[in-house]
Amino acid sequence: MPEVRDKLSIYVPQEKLKENPIERLMRLAKARERSVNYLVVQAIMEFLAREEKKK
Repeated sequence: MPEVRDKLSIYVPQEKLKENPIERLMRLAKARERSVNYLVVQAIMEFLAREEKKK
């Protein structure tokens, strides 16, 4: 059985840093009164649901 983890760290490639993803997430989190973590987890869950439907 795979090891269960509850933490995730991501690397943002240099070419994506030009699009300011971290600052954009921080602004959006503040505007929505949510944490950056909440937004990232929500995005991951939506991505997984969408991709798993394609199988």
